[in-house]
Formats: sequence, structure tokens, C-alpha cells
Amino acid sequence: MVKFFKNFSKDESGAVTVDWVVLTAAVVGLALAAYGAIDSATMSLTGTTATAIGTAGQ
Repeated sequence: MVKFFKNFSKDESGAVTVDWVVLTAAVVGLALAAYGAIDSATMSLTGTTATAIGTAGQ
């Protein structure tokens, strides 16, 4: 039983999977943050453009 725990503690085969999961989560988080920034800037620009077009036609 002690040998099993020693081998289990030295086994690093799952460590790569954990690294990839953390890296993927970071990429997804950055993508969501970028989407939020782009979305709010686009909505602001759309509103400004609509106002400019509305006042130019008068």
C-alpha cells in the first residue's frame, strides 16, 4: 500500500492535462473580456452614427 502511494505521488501524467485546462480557461476569459470591450465600443459608435445620420437629414 505504501508503494502505491509513493508511485501515485510521483506520477505526473495528469499534470499536463491540468496545465491545458488552466491555459484554455485563461484564453476563454480573455476572449470574453475582449468581446465585452468590443461590444460596448461598437454599441456606442452605432448610437453616435445613428444620431449623426438623424440630424444630418433635417
